Amino acid sequence: MEKILVIQNKRIGDVLISSIIANNIKKIFPDSEVTYFVYDYTTGVLENNPNIDRVISVKEKELKKIGNLLKTISKIRKEKYDIIFDPYSKFQSRAICLFSNAKYRIGLKRAHKELKINFYTHPISLLEKRSKTCGKAIEDRINMISSVFDLNNPDYEPKIFLTKEEHNYNRIDSLQKPVIMLGVFGSTPQKSMPHEYMVEIIDYITENYKGTILFNYAPYQKEEALKLYQMCKNKEQINPDIYEDSIRGFITLMNKCDLLVSNEGGSVHITKALNKPTFTIYSPYVNKEHWSSFEDSDLHDSIHLLEEKPALFDSFTLEERRKIEADPNALYKELTPEMILSKLKPFLEHHLETL
Repeated sequence: MEKILVIQNKRIGDVLISSIIANNIKKIFPDSEVTYFVYDYTTGVLENNPNIDRVISVKEKELKKIGNLLKTISKIRKEKYDIIFDPYSKFQSRAICLFSNAKYRIGLKRAHKELKINFYTHPISLLEKRSKTCGKAIEDRINMISSVFDLNNPDYEPKIFLTKEEHNYNRIDSLQKPVIMLGVFGSTPQKSMPHEYMVEIIDYITENYKGTILFNYAPYQKEEALKLYQMCKNKEQINPDIYEDSIRGFITLMNKCDLLVSNEGGSVHITKALNKPTFTIYSPYVNKEHWSSFEDSDLHDSIHLLEEKPALFDSFTLEERRKIEADPNALYKELTPEMILSKLKPFLEHHLETL
């Protein structure tokens, strides 16, 4: 029986996307034991996945302490894994791979991080461009498997697995329908559109559709979310009291909502895995080609400033823009509510007209 480890020390969306490694490697090694090594705040997206046998969680700040990292390396080595996948290639994960003694150490090569050390037995190059609608991040992870093992009919869709109890979640059963979840902030300022712009989006929805608006945000953003709520016009259609402060709680709540309109982030990937409609507002500093997925279907749509005002990026790449902009709102201010609504309106009409 092969012992397989997937190291994905990154955010919620990254971990969910990387769960496709388990879903596909089990096709090749059905009797294998698959373990995920992730940050503790991301484990909710992996729960109940039948292809994942074990989850090792660690606190992000603790793993970055050299003493704890050395202890982790020793523990992983003692586990005697046969195969390790390292999709993100951070210092900690590369060190774990290097000293793991695994026969297959499979990692994505990143040019700016390469040293003359054989961290991986199978260093896999990032694909030059996307070729499928699942997005390049997913393609790169599938390519990690298929470059080393024979993988037939890959499954490109990340999945969320709910329990019977979670399917019976009823906190919003009494709310006026449709119930629209708004991801009002991104995980960082550079992933969050200006407050006043988000308020215009919310006001448009409440002025044109009956139903209930719910807010999603990180627990530490609660104060900002309440400020945003106070800025909105039709507060009677917004329910600020229904909120889940855990990943698993959000999953069960979102599964009962009708659709999501959100800044790009983990909530979008979760909602897509639940097969619910999404409209994503991408940060101007994020590469949409890398993270957008399944927008060929009528379930999902999005907007990115690069598509609306490409001339703004003629002199600078997305990465360069991220570094030179002192004000994280600088480019976001160019992505006006009018631009967003030009694409959001037909999306809402399509998904809400039958409700």
